[in-house]
Amino acid sequence: MLGLMQDWPLLCHRIIEHAAKYHGTQEVVTRSVEGPIHRTNYAEIHARALKVSQRLDRDGIKLGDRVATIAWNTWRHLECWYGIMGIGAICHTVNPRLFPDQIAWIINHAQDRAVITDITFVPILEKIAANLPSVERYIVLTDKAHMPQTTLKNAVAYEDWIAEADGKFAWKDFDENTAAAMCYTSGTTGDPKGVLYSHRSNVLHGLMANNVDALGTSAAETMLPVVPLFHANSWGIAFSAPSMGTKLVMPGAKLDGASVYELLDTEKVTHTAGVPTVWLMLLNHMAAGNLKLPHLKSVVCGGSAMPRSMIKSFVDMGVRVRHAWGMTEMSPIGTVAALKPPFAELTGEERLDILQTQGYPPFGVEMKITDDAGKELPWDGKTFGRLKVSGPAVAKAYFKIDTDILDEEGYFDTGDVATIDQHGYMRITDRSKDVIKSGGEWISSIDLENLAVGHPAVAEAAVIGVYHPKWDERPLLIVQLKAGHQASREDILKFMDGKIAKWWMPDDVVFVDGIPHTATGKILKTALRDQFKSYRFPNAAA
Repeated sequence: MLGLMQDWPLLCHRIIEHAAKYHGTQEVVTRSVEGPIHRTNYAEIHARALKVSQRLDRDGIKLGDRVATIAWNTWRHLECWYGIMGIGAICHTVNPRLFPDQIAWIINHAQDRAVITDITFVPILEKIAANLPSVERYIVLTDKAHMPQTTLKNAVAYEDWIAEADGKFAWKDFDENTAAAMCYTSGTTGDPKGVLYSHRSNVLHGLMANNVDALGTSAAETMLPVVPLFHANSWGIAFSAPSMGTKLVMPGAKLDGASVYELLDTEKVTHTAGVPTVWLMLLNHMAAGNLKLPHLKSVVCGGSAMPRSMIKSFVDMGVRVRHAWGMTEMSPIGTVAALKPPFAELTGEERLDILQTQGYPPFGVEMKITDDAGKELPWDGKTFGRLKVSGPAVAKAYFKIDTDILDEEGYFDTGDVATIDQHGYMRITDRSKDVIKSGGEWISSIDLENLAVGHPAVAEAAVIGVYHPKWDERPLLIVQLKAGHQASREDILKFMDGKIAKWWMPDDVVFVDGIPHTATGKILKTALRDQFKSYRFPNAAA
């Protein structure tokens, strides 16, 4: 027997319709790419998104066609998200921080028919446009006054383009499992892989993100998503915030500490989310000027591990800080380190111990850890295992790749190595390809990195496994010092001594001018392994 409920498909454009109807005057504020602060609201975003749909429809974009966006967090970009999805086309967010050849490969693999871009990225696209045969036209997110001279095919200023539409257009109903959006993984090994989200998965993920113990905001609060709309589905914020009527503050292209602080301060932002590099710049700017953020309530940090010292800085400010973990393949939220009742009253180092974990999943994500043979491992907070996940917003396949990526129970192997404790708190100890296997035992490179960056002279640290004739691999600590600071190998190792097991201690420390990163801000271990492939430990005797 089936239930007697209405058939009401979960479609992304229903979110912006709801925001316009019930929160129409709620502001969406942007630091525009052209410079000035721009103010609009959800009712206007909705109206202009309909014009985007109408113009795309007029250009012949149909159900299932891919439309790329290469753009910053702005009101125009948000309009395009909903305008593209509203006609059943697929909003393909492209990361502009990738190398031009990677951008070209991704656009060609997706077979994007149109590209919507900010003026910032026009020069990049001009260099690769001749190698993008599927692209029929380029829409530049600006007005006629700021439209650059360009050789891009059929290029048009966005404001002129949507001015040709009257907005008298109706979004259609279709199956909620229809593809809505696409992101490609960063491709640190091999070619990037396309993750294809559905309307259903995006809506459900947006509701998961609204969980109070996740990113949850209300109509009375203000969210500044520092995480880009082109990074891992914007962590769902492009859906979760409008669904609640939360005021949005979009940072545009300026993500330096001073610019982010200015928006947090002047717009009285209560909630924000982004990667550690941005928070480091913000904290440095605030410390230099002895600045405060009295309205800020919550900071969510993901993308890479948040140093303990950074967590403590926010805690000392009276801000609720939450570590988050996820993946492009998970839409992306997997876990958030909210404090459950057993830990809510903890203070000092014990509180930081919990906040430094990656947290536990909201409803809609299931997790397990297994050994290499697929056998489930205990949740004791100590046993390392391969982290596997399942849920309605977790990928079951990659775009145009006919390979089964799930195990026999329908779980996706994240490629991370983790522990899970009895309370469900998960802690990433490594990527499976980065974990250091020394004498048959595993050493967490992430734990060593987090410890090393606690040294007052260390700006950033990376740990890789290097060949050892007796132990197979041993950890090599690679350190970038802060400008104007000095430290020796012995200083760093003495700082780490006593805080980890003796056999975890790095066998050597090398100092570098800079540590390479991926386009999404993660440490590029493949480049470091290549750089130090000939390195041999001075004390490595068989």
